[in-house]
Amino acid sequence: MKNSPLSTRFRIPASFGSLLGLAVVFLLFSLWAGPPFYSRYNQVTMLTQSVIVAAGALGMTLIIIAGGIDLSVGSMIALSTVVIARALLAGAPPTWAALAGVAVGGVCGALNGFLVTRLGLVPFIITLGTLLIFRGAATGLSGEQKIDAPITWLNEMLTKFPSPSWTLVAVGVWLTVLLAIAVAVVLRNTVLGRHAFAIGSNEATARLCGVRVERVKLYIYTIGGLLTGFAGLMQFSRLTVGDPTAAKGMELDIIASVVIGGGSLSGGRGSVAGSLAGALLMTIIRSGLSMKGVPNWVQDVLTGVIIVGAVTLDRLRRESGGSE
Repeated sequence: MKNSPLSTRFRIPASFGSLLGLAVVFLLFSLWAGPPFYSRYNQVTMLTQSVIVAAGALGMTLIIIAGGIDLSVGSMIALSTVVIARALLAGAPPTWAALAGVAVGGVCGALNGFLVTRLGLVPFIITLGTLLIFRGAATGLSGEQKIDAPITWLNEMLTKFPSPSWTLVAVGVWLTVLLAIAVAVVLRNTVLGRHAFAIGSNEATARLCGVRVERVKLYIYTIGGLLTGFAGLMQFSRLTVGDPTAAKGMELDIIASVVIGGGSLSGGRGSVAGSLAGALLMTIIRSGLSMKGVPNWVQDVLTGVIIVGAVTLDRLRRESGGSE
């Protein structure tokens, strides 16, 4: 049954629902946990804690919109931290070490894109394999142990008390905001963004319309990898070491953030604002529950329920013919 013109006219974007949900959850935890939860210190802490997942979610938003998936992002983040630490130990300037960490994410993303387009296998299988490959590479490069790197300004990118104080939040938060704006512009105002939506909505039709599907997918996975490499840089800043075991399971948080934010695992739908809201929502819930002394296993159960609920909501939206 087709939607009526009235329902089409007043249809609410999925990202708006995510932002509204974020505000409601924040209000509920503020009432439950009290002033310590909504204090400026805790707000800055939550923003800082959400940066890594949020940065990874930016790349995953592009990939999911184009009808793909990347299960290897957690391993990419770990590999990036190891590369940065090894570069610093080798005497590389911090800027070059940071660029190396971001670049290795881009290389991993390009490899995923190449395998997806050339082998013709579903991205789930390809990236499940590269998850192990990248994690193994991180473990081997680190000698199966954490790498203590020299202290540099990279370690201050996610500090809770930035200097100068007028910046209000850590530089990593501002960089993530700038990247979010850039990704939003790419999605809404470039040919690449329009082609990503077209491929995710109907790849066969996009191909018939002249879209170079394989090339677009390669670009999307490469950009996604670069953004994941940036997430690895943020992870290094938080840990201050190169850790081959870092970010295990983080791919689930990143994918969940996109889906909670209105992204569709079947492709063709997603937004930067929604994905950021999803990342913040998960951070708020965990922070509030931890503040009230809720056990970690309960937090894991609740996170799983949220993921299942978000996927179910996505399915209901598709079956009812919901739009962006």
